[in-house]
Amino acid sequence: MAASVNAAKGSGTRTGEAAPSARTRVRRRPERGRYDRETVHAILDEGLVCQVAFAVEGQPFAIPTAYARDGETLYLHGSPASRMLRSLAGGIPVCASVTLLDGLVLARSAFHHSMNYRSVVVLGRARLVEDAEERLRAMRALVEHVAPGRWADTRQPSAKELAQTCVLALPLDEASAKVRSGPPLDSEEDHALPHWAGVIPLRLVPEAAVPDPLLAPGIAEPAYAGRYRRPGARSAS
Repeated sequence: MAASVNAAKGSGTRTGEAAPSARTRVRRRPERGRYDRETVHAILDEGLVCQVAFAVEGQPFAIPTAYARDGETLYLHGSPASRMLRSLAGGIPVCASVTLLDGLVLARSAFHHSMNYRSVVVLGRARLVEDAEERLRAMRALVEHVAPGRWADTRQPSAKELAQTCVLALPLDEASAKVRSGPPLDSEEDHALPHWAGVIPLRLVPEAAVPDPLLAPGIAEPAYAGRYRRPGARSAS
């Protein structure tokens, strides 16, 4: 998470943050909005799945998909037969969101129960990546996003495999984050109630790597698998 910054009086943004667009400004609980690139990038880099929302002929869809960030671009990929990718390649408006759940917030009042989270929303229009060099760079970013160090330890995609993969680029020009942290926000008159209140922290914790049963003899487990950890993931308290 980005270092805390002081709120700028009457601005809705914070010192050192870029002003949000009219579409990305956080309106519900605006004090939780974050617009600096460090926070946006950190959340995207830690997440693994984004929800891609779009509408086709009046029908809304929200599709979970893998992604990767490369600089100020979010890359999506899949089969050219994918309705989502075919639709987005046509330049229709799209919304991509990523949420990291950090804890369950149990308040004294049922009304004030909540969750601690970090989220990013990206708005824009995706473009089809046709340049061969950029397509390969995007594929590398996608593999490295899932498991840093993995790209050099794989067979590189063939020309045929690249041709069978659709890659889209979504710019991060309109992106904002929203963060909720800390204890419950009960009403003051409820503080004396005889009900436990607090936070149950949650983390994504990898288990031991399981080798493929068809793995050739003598291939040792790589460090990136044995010590897997999401970039920026919080350690146990």
